Amino acid sequence: MSHTLHRRLLCLAAIVLLIPLGLVCRFVPIGLPQVLVKYGGSFLWAAMVYLLVALLLPALPPVAVGALAAAVAIAVECGKLLTSPGLNNFRDTFAGKVLVGRYFSYKDIAVYCVAIVCAAWIDQHLTHGRFAMKG
Repeated sequence: MSHTLHRRLLCLAAIVLLIPLGLVCRFVPIGLPQVLVKYGGSFLWAAMVYLLVALLLPALPPVAVGALAAAVAIAVECGKLLTSPGLNNFRDTFAGKVLVGRYFSYKDIAVYCVAIVCAAWIDQHLTHGRFAMKG
C-alpha cells in the first residue's frame, strides 16, 4: 500500500469517527460540561478540516496541511462577519450551524489552531513516526 493511500485511509477513518463525535458533543444533551459542548465541537470541526485537507492532498507534509487547514478554518470563521438574508437563513439551518456556524468568535479561532496543531502532531506520528507504515 502506498504512503498516500495509507494516509488517505487513516484520514477517512478518523473523519468517520469525528463527525458523529462532534455532532453528539454539540447537539446531544449527554451532560458534558458547557465548555466541552461549546469548544469541543469547534475542536473536532477544525480537526476534521485538517483531515479533509490531508485526505485531498495526501502528499503534503503535516505542517503544510496544517497551514492550509488553519487558513480554511479562519476564513470560515471570518465569513461569519458577512451577512445577507440568504446566508443568515442558511446559518439558521442544521447544516448551516454544523458547517459554518453563526457567530464570529476569536476564541473559536484559538480553538481551531490548537485542534489543527494536535491533528498535525498526530498525523506526523502516524505517517512519519514510529507508527508509520514502513516500506
